[in-house]
Amino acid sequence: MTEPEKLIATARRVIEIEARGLSALGAALNGTFAAAVDLILAAKGRVIVSGMGKSGHIGRKIAATLASTGTPAQFVHPAEASHGDLGMVTEDDVALVLSNSGETPELADIIAHTRRFAIPLIGVASRAGSTLLTQADVAILLPKAEEACGTGIVPTTSTTMTLALGDALAVALMEHRHFTPEHFRTFHPGGKLGARLLKVADLMHAGDAMPLVTESTPMSEALVTMSGRGFGVAGVTDTEGRLVGIVTDGDLRRHMEGLLTHTAGEVMTRAPRTVPPGALAEKAVAEMRDRKITCLFVLDPEGDGRAQGILNIHDCLRAGVA
Repeated sequence: MTEPEKLIATARRVIEIEARGLSALGAALNGTFAAAVDLILAAKGRVIVSGMGKSGHIGRKIAATLASTGTPAQFVHPAEASHGDLGMVTEDDVALVLSNSGETPELADIIAHTRRFAIPLIGVASRAGSTLLTQADVAILLPKAEEACGTGIVPTTSTTMTLALGDALAVALMEHRHFTPEHFRTFHPGGKLGARLLKVADLMHAGDAMPLVTESTPMSEALVTMSGRGFGVAGVTDTEGRLVGIVTDGDLRRHMEGLLTHTAGEVMTRAPRTVPPGALAEKAVAEMRDRKITCLFVLDPEGDGRAQGILNIHDCLRAGVA
């Protein structure tokens, strides 16, 4: 076996061992998982996640996942908790404490704090008789599983199971709370995730920024509006202010001869393509690309027919909507 083949074989062995651990975890879940979810739902405050070493790293990720999916959470380092950060843990909170052995000495103070002030404690460990699990209000026992390192001393499978358990808690809480993509965008305004969930209303230009003219507007004035607003188009409204058409550069070319003798209503394309304000900007960009246009007027299909804004594809692209 060549060296690259050996490396690949090692990687596959690790993944297979950890996959078996995850299967064992799934099979071992019981009523304690549901009880943990109920404790978190009943809490008026936050989920305080704590753990030492590798469990601490996993705990930080679990806290971040909970916080970004509608469950307020904060990681508290157990060593820092012993030096003042216990003040962050209140009687309205619920503690989620992680320890593979369940005997991590640095966790003693935070466990004692939860007992002293009747703060609900969810313990996660792999030893049934450990201090953490015997003290916990809800004890989640990780099943026995082989560590992927081969020596049994490097946290690998055990941390993977703990991470997966944290994800399972977060998703169960999400589904119970009916957490939607709109909620998710509130907590993820930046980056690609946030961009994918932006709505048309978030990016459209409204009010005086809209290039609007009436059907009776002379094309000489309509051209000034088109140029001044910078969108390369003009929306055309009727006497009631309802959007009835659009003047594009294509309309200008089709009426080039004697253009300035016409009104906007005579040049416009009727029943222009529009987009509702609540639509995802990503879908609007896809439509503009399919139709090879750069702008869409924003119109509420259940409204009074008046344009609420105009969406430009360049603004969408600058915001990261592709």
